[in-house]
Amino acid sequence: MSFKSVVTMEKPLAHISLADWKYRVGCLSRVANARLADTAVIRRTSRILQNETQIEQKWATHDSNQAMAERIAELDNWYAIISRSAERIDNEIKLLQMEKTLTERELDALAEPIAVISDMISSRDSRLGSEMTYDEPDTEIKNELIIMENNQELLAKCCKTAWEKMNVLADVRTKINIELEDKTEAALLDKAQRELDSNSTYISHKPDPRRLPKNFYSYQSWLDHTKSIKRMAENELADTTAMRESLFVCRQKAITLLQAQQERTEFIIRKRIFETQQARNELDFQLTKMKDGMQAALKDIEELENSLQEKTNSLKLAETRLENRAQRRNAELCLDTPYDVLCVEVEKQLEIRRCLQEKMDETRANFNLLGQHTQKITVDLEKKDHALMTDKRTLAIRQAFKDRQKGTDVINPCAQTDYNIQITNTQDIIPKT
Repeated sequence: MSFKSVVTMEKPLAHISLADWKYRVGCLSRVANARLADTAVIRRTSRILQNETQIEQKWATHDSNQAMAERIAELDNWYAIISRSAERIDNEIKLLQMEKTLTERELDALAEPIAVISDMISSRDSRLGSEMTYDEPDTEIKNELIIMENNQELLAKCCKTAWEKMNVLADVRTKINIELEDKTEAALLDKAQRELDSNSTYISHKPDPRRLPKNFYSYQSWLDHTKSIKRMAENELADTTAMRESLFVCRQKAITLLQAQQERTEFIIRKRIFETQQARNELDFQLTKMKDGMQAALKDIEELENSLQEKTNSLKLAETRLENRAQRRNAELCLDTPYDVLCVEVEKQLEIRRCLQEKMDETRANFNLLGQHTQKITVDLEKKDHALMTDKRTLAIRQAFKDRQKGTDVINPCAQTDYNIQITNTQDIIPKT
């Protein structure tokens, strides 16, 4: 009987030989060495790739940063250029508004001179009778009114043109403001992106970062748009200075024309006053002479009446002699020489009486004509005095307006005389007082 101290049991698997086992171990060793060699190659190439990609990534980021920096500089440059245009537009709007305001003031200031002209015309329309003439002052006053109306039309047109130009400049300024806001926003956005790096907390993956945005512009289109904004501003600014100068020129031209016409009108009115005064003095002299002539005519009429009365008595004497001599009787009633002489005397006395009567009638008719003409001269003198008062009041209306314009507190009673001396250059002729 056999004795077994340990019971052995084998797994129900196929057993390999020692040679196979050694072969398998050798294969595993060779594969491990191959894998280690491949791992070393892969590790080496990975490090090379990491280094290369790190360098490429840094240069790519550097190029991006450089591109964004150049873009920010370009935006800042265009922002400065367009900002200068905006400042020029703001300045031109202010200057144009100032010129427009001055022109509007000048336009409003024409209302009072027109009212003065209306008062002057109304004043001269109060002249009487034959003094209502189409004289030079009437023509010059109406010319002054026409100049004022033309100045009103011209200044109103200039104000309208300036207002339209200011609206255009305001529209351009609005477009430039929008453009500046867009460029400011774009520059801030690019600066914010420029400051980001790979360690920033605000970076993440995006679904499709390389997609084309809606309503995008190409760089050339953006550049053309920016240049067009600047060109639009320059074009609008090109004629603004000329417009401001035209406003100033129109305003000064209106003032100069009006002042020249006012001086001419005042000169013509003063000339008319002088002519009217001369005519009035002449008529007053003629009136004095007419009155003297009437006194002489009255004296002549009295003398003629006395002479006629004397001749009447002489005629009565001759007729009485003839009548009494006709009472002779018989042969004594003859046509003798005394009869012939008395008849001749009666005829002479009748002729003398007729001549005296005709001369007296003529003198009386002339006296009546003198009286009628004296009355006409008196009436005409009254009209001329009224016309003188009217023209002087017309000048006083203009002078009162000038005093209100100048704000004079002290009134010079000889202002018009001093002005006449000045314009006639007679300062050295008139003695100093």
